This record gives sequence, structure tokens and C-alpha cells, in this order.
Amino acid sequence: MFDVFYRAGSLVFGGGHVILPLLQAEVVPNGWVANDTFLAGYGAAQAVPGPLFTFAAFLGASMTASPNGWLGGLLCLVAIFVPSFLIVLGALPFWEQLRTNLRMRAALIGVNAAVVGLLLAALYDPVWTSAIHRPTDFGLALMALVALMFWRLPPWLTVLGCGLGGWLLSILV
Repeated sequence: MFDVFYRAGSLVFGGGHVILPLLQAEVVPNGWVANDTFLAGYGAAQAVPGPLFTFAAFLGASMTASPNGWLGGLLCLVAIFVPSFLIVLGALPFWEQLRTNLRMRAALIGVNAAVVGLLLAALYDPVWTSAIHRPTDFGLALMALVALMFWRLPPWLTVLGCGLGGWLLSILV
């Protein structure tokens, strides 16, 4: 379990969303967490402030394998954050040199461009493929986008609104 979350934390660049498919591929097929629980936890993680890595604590606490509960949540949370702390400790003495190196800056620009593709892939699978099945689902997702981008509603309120909208649609359809 520690290995899975440590490796996921090692591959993050540009935000925690890029590791969503990796985490899902590790915890769902192993039977550690059901896919519905995984997606519900991801939605809840979007509603709270702070880094998406807190989702690791949810997954660890939700595991069917031991350790789970508080201990599993703490183990997975620590495991996913350790790589970033190690890279900061390793790069800090060389930070000024790295910051002014033109090749390093060019490499970061390229990596940032690749992250956009990874974020789109994470949006498509598992989020889009497991949530958008009918035109009404698409309409609800579009309303959430409008609520966030144009009405500038807080994410937690948008998540609650989507939950209410999904519940209403399940009754009506």
C-alpha cells in the first residue's frame, strides 16, 4: 500500500489530478476500494480546500485491506507526500542554479505542456467514462462548469448542487 501511494506521489507534476488514473488502476482492480467509492471520494476531495493529495487519506481509510481506517489513511497520506518533501530537500541547495538554467526552464515548459494532456486524460478516464452516460448527465456536468467558471460559485457548493441535481434526475428519469 505504501509503495502504491509513494510511486503515485513520485509521478505528480502540475497537480494531483494527473495521478487519478494511476491511483484508480492500483486500488480498484486490487479490490482495495470499490470504483463507486473511489469516484465518490474524488468528488468529495474536490469540494474541500487544500491539495488533492488529501484524497490519499480518504482512500487509505476506505481500504478493505489492512491497514485501513485512521492508520490506513495516515499511511497513504504520508506515502504520497514523501516524494515531494524529498525532492525539495534534494533540490534546495541547487535551487538558484536550477532556476536560472535555460535548459531546465525549457524542460519545465515542455513538462507543463504535457501536464495539460494528462489532465484531460484524467478528466476523460475515469471521471467522464464513469459519470456521463446520458444527455442529462452531460447537462448536469455542463451546469457545474458554468457554476464554477462563470457564476464563480465555491466548489463545495457546486458539488452539493450536483449531488442534489443527480438525485433529482434519478427520481425523474
